[in-house]
Amino acid sequence: MAGNDLGSLLGGLLGGGNSGSGGAGGAGNILGSLLGALGGGGKDGANGSNPLGGLMEMLQKSGLGDQAQSWIGTGDNQAVSGEQVAKALPDDALAQAAQQAGVTQQEAADTLAQALPQAVDKLTPEGRLPQAASLEDLINQQRL
Repeated sequence: MAGNDLGSLLGGLLGGGNSGSGGAGGAGNILGSLLGALGGGGKDGANGSNPLGGLMEMLQKSGLGDQAQSWIGTGDNQAVSGEQVAKALPDDALAQAAQQAGVTQQEAADTLAQALPQAVDKLTPEGRLPQAASLEDLINQQRL
């Protein structure tokens, strides 16, 4: 799969460029791995071709709906903690993302807590989840 490519795209979206394993580049790699583990790049999710829909639905069901909606909306982004992110995600998906990024599950969750609000905000500039054939297409559509 194109996990490294997806991580690079997300790292670029987050402003990381080639920042190695730390910073936004590392966050992009972890987020890319997570979305890959969740099947977010495919078309088989409950939300059809919407690659963010499954993740947003998962956060909603885990009690983080207000926070996730703030990232999509045009107002200020509400913060989440690594602990909240870890509880919201399937253990196997978080474990896979952490393993691929070479970090612990807690480090992955903490990084995701910092990266998710910014990434979702940038991928939803019109205050709603856009439709795209794949996550890569969605990222490329939103790049400045």
